Amino acid sequence: MHTNECIFCNIITGQAPARVVYRDQTVTAFWDARPIAPVHILVVPNQHIISVNQTVAAHEPMLGHLITTARQIAIEQGVDQSGYRLVINTGPDAGQSIFHLHLHIIGGRQMPFHFR
Repeated sequence: MHTNECIFCNIITGQAPARVVYRDQTVTAFWDARPIAPVHILVVPNQHIISVNQTVAAHEPMLGHLITTARQIAIEQGVDQSGYRLVINTGPDAGQSIFHLHLHIIGGRQMPFHFR
């Protein structure tokens, strides 16, 4: 189910602009509007799920698909050999600012070993 208040739901349905790099019936991937690295792409489930805290066993195929899609995008973006980071923030204290589950693919530069 999509919600009109969610920017990611609006991107998925084409009601909001984004630089989409991949879309299938399960996930959509697009460039982050505020990138922190040369490659910063978000992979989101097409189903509105607020965060990891709302996932259940039935979501396991979709969660696996998020990761394998991220891997394919990393290959396409040329960061698979040099390295990339996959990040899922869960809740405001972790830095989640859009409450639609999403996975960040971050690469194209050396990463610090800690987050700030």
